[in-house]
Order: sequence, then C-alpha cells, then structure tokens
Amino acid sequence: MAIDDEERRAVARWAAGSAERVLPLFAAIAPGDTRPADAIGVARSFADGAPRSRHLTRVALAAHRAGAEVGDPVGLAVARAASLAAATANIHGETTIGTLGHILGPAAYAALARELASGGDATAADEEVRWAVAHAGPAIRDLVRRVPAAATGGRRIEALQLELDRLLRA
Repeated sequence: MAIDDEERRAVARWAAGSAERVLPLFAAIAPGDTRPADAIGVARSFADGAPRSRHLTRVALAAHRAGAEVGDPVGLAVARAASLAAATANIHGETTIGTLGHILGPAAYAALARELASGGDATAADEEVRWAVAHAGPAIRDLVRRVPAAATGGRRIEALQLELDRLLRA
C-alpha cells in the first residue's frame, strides 16, 4: 500500500510541530539564520495543502546545511528536525528504506536537541517524546504501524526513534 498525500500532510503537520518546539534553541545559537524556520514554514504550508515541489526539497537541504554549519550539537539536532519536517512531503512507500526515519526523525531530533540543551538530561528528551506521542493523531499511528519497525542501534538518535516507534505502535 502506498503512502498518499493526506498521510504525508498529516506527518508534515506533526513533524513541524515537533521541530517548532525546539526552534528557539537554534535561534539562540544562530540568530540570523532562518533556514530551519523556513523549513518548518514550508512543512506547514505543505500540511495545509501546498503542492509537493522542488522548493520543499531545496529548503529542507538548506536547513540540513545550516545544521552542519552551526558548529553546535544542539543547533545541529534542531536543524535536522526542521530539515526532516520539510522532507516529509517526499516520503515514499511503506517499505522504502528510511521511511520510518523520515516519519519519526523530526520528533526524535527535537527530543535529542532538548536533551543536549539540558546538558545531557535524558528526562528532557523523554518529555519531548511524550509530547510527540500525545500529539500524534490516528493517521500517524496507523502509518507507523504499516511501516517496518525501527531497528536497534547504538546511537542516541536511534534509541529515541526506537522509543517513539514502540510508543506509537502501542
């Protein structure tokens, strides 16, 4: 079964919400750099009905570059959350490699940003994960259940995605 635009729009709305919650962390590090905010904006526009376009991809890639350039792990995590939120418009099929990462990535990177900003306090990430799960509507939960489960991994971002996956499938 394919992922349709209404599902992509639901993911974009949820992803933008997650990324937006941590955007002030990036603004504090790089106040003049609007690329992550721009990515969240195009994700919201897509969620509200704007068509998929190359512009979405360009803005997502620009936010990704902002993360690489900021030189700060908190800023990098925020920029990745924003970049992936904009990229949700291009999620492909349910069994395509990386689909689950594109769905869960914005919320997982937002949680990571919150944890890093708190000096490594895992409870900050847990709170962000709880927020994301509480705000995931039925369309998100249904889509996550249709996609192969997250694989285990040794990196913190993978652990956060695994926790989001587990909670959304429950």
